[in-house]
Amino acid sequence: MTTPRHTSPTTGPVLVTGATGTTGSRLVARLTRAGHPTRAAGRHPVPVAGAEPVAFDWTDPGTHDAALDGASAVYLVPPPGATDPAAVMLPFLDRARRAGVRRAVLLSSSLIPAGGPATGTVHQALPGLVPEWAVLRPSWFMQNFTGHHPHADAVRTDGLLTTATGRGRVAFIDADDIAAVAAHALTDPVPHNTDWVLTGPAALSYDAVAAILTEVTGRPVRHRAVSEAELRTRLARHLPADFAAILADLDRRIADGAEDRVTDAVTRVTGRPPRSFATYCRANIQSLSSL
Repeated sequence: MTTPRHTSPTTGPVLVTGATGTTGSRLVARLTRAGHPTRAAGRHPVPVAGAEPVAFDWTDPGTHDAALDGASAVYLVPPPGATDPAAVMLPFLDRARRAGVRRAVLLSSSLIPAGGPATGTVHQALPGLVPEWAVLRPSWFMQNFTGHHPHADAVRTDGLLTTATGRGRVAFIDADDIAAVAAHALTDPVPHNTDWVLTGPAALSYDAVAAILTEVTGRPVRHRAVSEAELRTRLARHLPADFAAILADLDRRIADGAEDRVTDAVTRVTGRPPRSFATYCRANIQSLSSL
């Protein structure tokens, strides 16, 4: 972290984009419990206890001024499925700076560095757009196996995880731990002014994930390894072809070892270790009971 030049930025509301999403909903709950004024933004805003709902759409600049009015910090969740999020996010950040926002925290990915594709462009530009910033680069979410992600749906339906990751390992992370880091990055008196690669406490292969799911649920779950090309074809049945190619390439990179790492970032920022995958599964047995 850098030496602080300012106190906590939360003199005005913290604007949380994607406020009903996986990390955004958890972040809003944390901020409001801690007493921070919070503005929960979404295309279809819903009342959230302790937060101010506000309409927001990345592709509709007409919603941006009202969302930014008086805000001092913003949590940036990229538009879902966008291959070029910078096209809408950079103009928004310029508008945010002119509106008086001092701090921005971007949700990116552990596999995308500054200057990389998609959010990597926004990451690279962020320090020049706001004086206080942080980029969160989490590994893959544990929630992918219990929510409405294709992995969770396939496990429920067929007891099968299909990936192009081979024996590659991932240090899956609980979205609650991401939200905890985000809350600190948005409200700590010292601006972080860095990017955090966020992981869980252990790197697991998808074979190991299937074994844990089998143990916790009492039902057999197995991992089916396919080629990158086969996965790309499968994904393109439900997603735009270019986005399917990006996702398949991420699996290929996992197979090559790109996600086989564990960091201490969650502990350093929050003061406590991240939750393990087995602990997460046991805590979410109700969601897993339908497997």
